[in-house]
Amino acid sequence: MGQKINPLGFRLGTTQSHRSFWFAQPKNYSKGLQEDEKIRDCIKNYVQKHMRISSGFEGVARIDIKKRIDLIQVIIHIGFANMLIEGRARGIEELQTNVQKSFHSVNRRLNIAIARVARPYGQPNILAEYIALQLKNRVSFRKAMKKAIELAEQADAKGIQVQIAGRLNGNEIARVEWIREGRVPLQTIRVKIDHCSYPVRTIYGVLGIKIWIFLDEEEE
Repeated sequence: MGQKINPLGFRLGTTQSHRSFWFAQPKNYSKGLQEDEKIRDCIKNYVQKHMRISSGFEGVARIDIKKRIDLIQVIIHIGFANMLIEGRARGIEELQTNVQKSFHSVNRRLNIAIARVARPYGQPNILAEYIALQLKNRVSFRKAMKKAIELAEQADAKGIQVQIAGRLNGNEIARVEWIREGRVPLQTIRVKIDHCSYPVRTIYGVLGIKIWIFLDEEEE
C-alpha cells in the first residue's frame, strides 16, 4: 500500500489536509481545478523570475488556495526570510496583479499572503529544489542526496527517503537510485509524512526527484 498510492492523498483527513479549499458543482469542478493550476503556475513563474533567493532556488514550500464567492485567498508558504525584505511588498502587489489578470475574473477579489515556514529544510519541496540545483550544476547525485538528508536531519526530521530516477550522471541507461535515513513508515496513516515529486531538466534529460519526510506520529 505504501508504495502504490500518493502518501498525501492516503492521509487526507487524518494527518494531511487539502491544499485547496472550495466547493463547486460537478459541471464546474474541472474549471475550478484548472484555475488552481493556473494560479500556482503563475506564482511559481513569478517567484522564479523575480524573487529567487541568493542560494539559487525559490524556497516555496507549498501554496494553499481558499475560494469564496467573492474572494480568492492565496497563502504562499516560504522557507526563507529573504523573500520578505528589500521591497518585496511591491513585488507581492505586482504578483497579485499578474495572477488576477491570468484568470480574468472580475467578480472575485484576489488576496495573496505570505507565511514563513519554521524549518525550511524539513519541507520536501525545498529539499527537492536544492537537489535539482545541485544536479543542474553537475554535482554527483549521491553527494546531493546525502547533503539533503543532512539538512533534513538538522530540521529534526525523524526519517527521510530520497529517490532520483533518470539518466544519472549522464549514463546511457536510465535507472532509479534511492537512499533512506531513519524511519519512513508508509503503510500506516497515523504518521505524518510529507511528500513531493519534482522534475528537473538537465543536459542529459529529465530526472525525477521524489522525497518522503517522516515528521511526526499521532498519539493513540
